[in-house]
Order: sequence, then structure tokens, then C-alpha cells
Amino acid sequence: MFGLESLGLLGLFIGTFLAATVLPFSSDVLYLAVLTATGNAAGCLAVGTAGNWLGSVLTYWTGWLGKWEWIERWFKVKPETLQRQKELIGRYGVWLALLAWVPGIGDIIAIALGFYRVRPVWTTVLLLIGKFLRFLAWNLIYGLF
Repeated sequence: MFGLESLGLLGLFIGTFLAATVLPFSSDVLYLAVLTATGNAAGCLAVGTAGNWLGSVLTYWTGWLGKWEWIERWFKVKPETLQRQKELIGRYGVWLALLAWVPGIGDIIAIALGFYRVRPVWTTVLLLIGKFLRFLAWNLIYGLF
């Protein structure tokens, strides 16, 4: 029922989704592996973008539900660090969502945007644009678009 390509795309969706949550791994390596295995640039672009975007949206809403006390206690983040982060979010706001694809800081950006309740509709739109452009860049570098 499923060919190698569809299993690859399903795995790509699951992997890119999980990579956009707080799980520490890069979706770029997975994306390139599936892109190489399938040669399906449009499919990988659509599926990788969708999975990574939905993972970031989940991370954003997780931040929205968060509380200062939880972050200080569970993640051992000092109040001063949270205040600096709040100033950064205040300065750049929703535009930071375009950088949520950056390895190492992307998940922090997404959760912070939710935590500080930055405009949900525009945040999700800009998350989608950033994720799409990231995977489009890989397709262009790989030479498949």
C-alpha cells in the first residue's frame, strides 16, 4: 500500500514535526536524507514545511500556556534572563517568528512568542513563511527547484 516514497514522506512529516518541538535534533539532516532518497522536491517541501510548521505552532501554544514560576523552577531560568528575553520580544515581536527555523534557538523563539502572547495569527503565518523558505533554500542548494 505504501511505497518507499510515501513512507519517506510520512517519516519526514513526523521527524520535522518533532524537531520543531523541544526535542533536540535537526530536521535539516532528515530533510536532506528524504530529499535525496525520493528526489521529490515538491513533496518534501510541502511535507517538511507542514510538519515543521505544525511542530512550531504546538511549541508556540505550549509557551502560551506557560507560567513564569514553571520556567524558573523547571528550567532553572533566572528572572533576569526572562526579563531580557521579554525586552527582546518587545523590540522585535512577531517578526522573530521568521527565525524559528534556526537550529538551537528556533524552539526557544517559538515558545517565547507564545509565552509573551505575541499575536497568534501573525505569529503562525510568519512561522509558516520561515519554515517554507528554509526548506525551499535546501531544495535550491540541492538543485531540485
